Amino acid sequence: MTDIRKRVHEEVDHMTDEEVLGLKDFLATYPDWLGAILRNAPLDDEPLTEEEERSIIESEEWFERNGGRGIPHEEILRRHGLT
Repeated sequence: MTDIRKRVHEEVDHMTDEEVLGLKDFLATYPDWLGAILRNAPLDDEPLTEEEERSIIESEEWFERNGGRGIPHEEILRRHGLT
């Protein structure tokens, strides 16, 4: 364990349960890089094209015909010769 991690652990060990809970809640809000990108991404407000609408309908029909199940990842890899 690095020195800084050891010092942080020692600090946490001296906290009350309430303080540790607060720290846990605070750390849960700490942004990860992907979360930050997604939170700051502009809203996609462009209307769907006819082709996109057709694709959505086709995919929904495909899922209905297949019991609401997709294709397992291993099957996709096999179909494309990646296994």
